[in-house]
Amino acid sequence: MSFALSPFTPMGIRSIQEQRDRWERKRSRTARELVLSEQRYCEQLDLVVTYFVEILKAKGTLRQDIRESIFSSIKSIHLINQTLLTHLELGRFGIGFEEFCTHLQLYNTYVDNIQTAKKVLMVQVKKSKAFRRFKKLQESRPELNQQKLEDLLPLPLQRIQQYKHFLRDLTENTSPDNPEFQQLSKAVKAVSEVTQRIQDNARSHENHLQLRRVQKQLKGRKTRILTPGRWYIREGWLKTVPPKGTEAKPKMFYLFSDILLQAKPCSPIHPMNGDKFACQRIYPLKECTVDKVFGHTKSQGGLISLTFARAKLLLMSDDQGDINDWYRSLCLAIGQLKSKNTVVHRRDELRRKPIRSEPDSQNTPELQQTRGIKRTMMLDEEVREHREGHSSSSIPSTGESGYSATKRLKPNQAPPARPQESSGSSCVIL
Repeated sequence: MSFALSPFTPMGIRSIQEQRDRWERKRSRTARELVLSEQRYCEQLDLVVTYFVEILKAKGTLRQDIRESIFSSIKSIHLINQTLLTHLELGRFGIGFEEFCTHLQLYNTYVDNIQTAKKVLMVQVKKSKAFRRFKKLQESRPELNQQKLEDLLPLPLQRIQQYKHFLRDLTENTSPDNPEFQQLSKAVKAVSEVTQRIQDNARSHENHLQLRRVQKQLKGRKTRILTPGRWYIREGWLKTVPPKGTEAKPKMFYLFSDILLQAKPCSPIHPMNGDKFACQRIYPLKECTVDKVFGHTKSQGGLISLTFARAKLLLMSDDQGDINDWYRSLCLAIGQLKSKNTVVHRRDELRRKPIRSEPDSQNTPELQQTRGIKRTMMLDEEVREHREGHSSSSIPSTGESGYSATKRLKPNQAPPARPQESSGSSCVIL
């Protein structure tokens, strides 16, 4: 709410009020754009649910498991977004997004399934003639405005990333004294976690495609590139410098998060593997150190040295920028791998239990009292034996064992003499 400023209003108060008016105008503009875009989004979701999900379910063109693999939770997403739209049209942004964020698990499910949905959709288009005809017929409807089903499926992912920007603008232009400020701030955090999940899944998918591409470039199936937790970093041609001064040979190198793979091109006249590479060696980065021999000056080219547990490798390039990029990539990969191993070792040490730890169920008050009585009786017995030992000199001492009976040994079986140890407990007892 703003009011007209008089000419006699102090300059400080006038500047504060002008800033508040600017915030209010920005907030109103952001709110208007949010409502309009939400209406359009709900209309598009309604098209998918009405013309694809419901009709496919009624016709039985696809099995239920295939339909769920393609459309996932989009029907439930449509319902919660209709509720959100009602709140937004009434100007209740804080309450609307607070209720909306309680159902974000539906978006997480949809995000995790999007790659599977695209793959299953592509398979069904090629495999099922009936579904292919149905899809083409539905996409030709004027309501869809020439939109393909492949373009409509990613809509929830695009919308959740738009929410992040809308909510951030609303929060920045809302006064902290406003009751909606806290609700919008929590919504920004919750939506940001989903957008981060989208980005992580996209990176994982892109990395999987890169690993599959490298796997197909290698001859045979002996070398396994598709390993869980492995990340593709880079690839390129480098020259290996042999230890005996012969000519450096160009090799293809693939750098991953845990290994460095060296390969050579197959014979071009090979009928099957003419365009592939043969793996020569795999160097683990776990115990690797990298040093730059030369290439840090303005001279052309460079040389880096890699030292492994059982091998040493010299790599050379005529392009100084290329060898510097390889050096930085190797240092970063090795550093991240070592830091990751350090975190794992510390976590394992924290999980270890003490050797003599006892469950809490055994430390009952009755058991503790019984143990205290036993310790008192043992202490009294030691005091009694100690006094008897001083009074009777004919009874030989048996050292640390404390037994009065002794066993006669033959001379050749006698144990070696031990240095006499002073007992601190005897002084305390006396």
